[in-house]
Amino acid sequence: QVQLVQSGGGLVQAGDSLRLSCAASGRTFSSYAMGWYRQAPGEQRELVAAITRIGNTNYADSVKGRFTISRDNAKNTVYLQMNSLKPEDTAVYFCAADLRITTLTREAHKIRNWGQGTQVTVSS
Repeated sequence: QVQLVQSGGGLVQAGDSLRLSCAASGRTFSSYAMGWYRQAPGEQRELVAAITRIGNTNYADSVKGRFTISRDNAKNTVYLQMNSLKPEDTAVYFCAADLRITTLTREAHKIRNWGQGTQVTVSS
């Protein structure tokens, strides 16, 4: 198990940028694949981006070229840099951790380690 604490988020205008952070407890952070999900009102939670232990990344088509996921194993932290934000990016964003990248990308129902969620609101 790993405890995840998120920071960042807020209200911005379309075209602005935000960075979300997710700090993990424990000394095994580097063993985990990490991901960012989001959930808009009335919608299912969806994967936004994921990063493997060694830094390989994948993204939802809707955010490719605008969002960047990264990790700093020395700081036990994963980031989501969001540029060129759009109103449709408005959602609650969650970070997640699992020992297997495939759990993050294909079996989200099995994820046991979630951050507390943070609201991102993009006004037009």
